[in-house]
Amino acid sequence: MQLTHTIAVHMTLALSATVLGPWALWARMGRITRPRLHRALGYAWVTCMLGAALSGLFIRDFNLPNIWGYTPIHLLIPLTLISLYRAFRYLADGNIAGHRQTMQWLYGMACVVTGAFTLLPGRLLGQWLWSGAAG
Repeated sequence: MQLTHTIAVHMTLALSATVLGPWALWARMGRITRPRLHRALGYAWVTCMLGAALSGLFIRDFNLPNIWGYTPIHLLIPLTLISLYRAFRYLADGNIAGHRQTMQWLYGMACVVTGAFTLLPGRLLGQWLWSGAAG
């Protein structure tokens, strides 16, 4: 698989979300909370997550096990969209604990776990990492 414009946009948004996530979560932790910072970083994170999920629809891989070019990792796209909706629904209902739990879970699954899967040797980033480390 080659680096296309779509993959570059997807990768930029996903990496941005991975970096922004802990900052957004940190802004509401501890004795001093920073609600304005949390909200600004949260909206930026959600924008990156939406962009990464939607751009992922246009990335297909026919080399891995797939259905019409969609691999098992693509199952995270509807999961991400549903989780984002759910988190904002919790927020609108005043369920802060549900919002927090959903966002923490989504960050862990969509950024950390999925990020780890992209580093497997058969994936584009994995090829870059392992071929660079080996040579």
